[in-house]
Amino acid sequence: MTARERIFVALDTPDAARARELVSVLRDRVGGFKIGLEMFCAQGPTFVRELVDGGATVFLDLKLHDIPNTVAGAAAAAAGLGASFLTVHALGGPLMIRRAVEAVSEPARSAGGRGTTVLAVTVLTSHDDRDLERLGLGGPASAAVERLAALAREGGAGGVVCSPREIPHVRSAFPEAIVVVPGIRPSGVAVRADDQQRTDTPGGAVARGADRLVVGRPITQAPDPLAAAEAIARDIASGEGQ
Repeated sequence: MTARERIFVALDTPDAARARELVSVLRDRVGGFKIGLEMFCAQGPTFVRELVDGGATVFLDLKLHDIPNTVAGAAAAAAGLGASFLTVHALGGPLMIRRAVEAVSEPARSAGGRGTTVLAVTVLTSHDDRDLERLGLGGPASAAVERLAALAREGGAGGVVCSPREIPHVRSAFPEAIVVVPGIRPSGVAVRADDQQRTDTPGGAVARGADRLVVGRPITQAPDPLAAAEAIARDIASGEGQ
């Protein structure tokens, strides 16, 4: 995998025209595009199919969390859209995760044979240890992430989503996981309305063991998104050698 291919650009906007513009500029320079709740609620499954039909790798970040039967149905529908990755919350437990994993297999093959990998979200990067205490989750974040990664492995997930700081703890609990990491903040790059608590640079995250990086505002808010993506790829390449 090249440094560029490690980058998922987060299309966190309700504006389909703006998202299409970003995809057009970045399509051949990054590994794929993340569609989260904001875009999905605004534009729906049609936009996912549009990107997939255009040859893009789509990371559908819906963070499903419900009873196992409901999550299985939603996961099957998401896989039918051709998404390469789909998120569920690890807090849903191993049974819920397993039902999602089982549900994505056949629809994904029918949609084009790529397959959909279920990723279990551990602890959101917007939380710190104090937040976890108030939520009733035993901390620190590193311990909570390790427990949740173990549940993800038990449920058969293909990987996990965690902050850069907890990657070693994920590798301890789930060595074979695909580790996808948000909370990426390049050195010297300011992000408006930044709500992330546990972050790292692109190179730092890869040096810790990240497989894929989700990068939103440092690229999408940049005056030149392509130049920002290229700079992040260079930083990733520097981390690969560490």
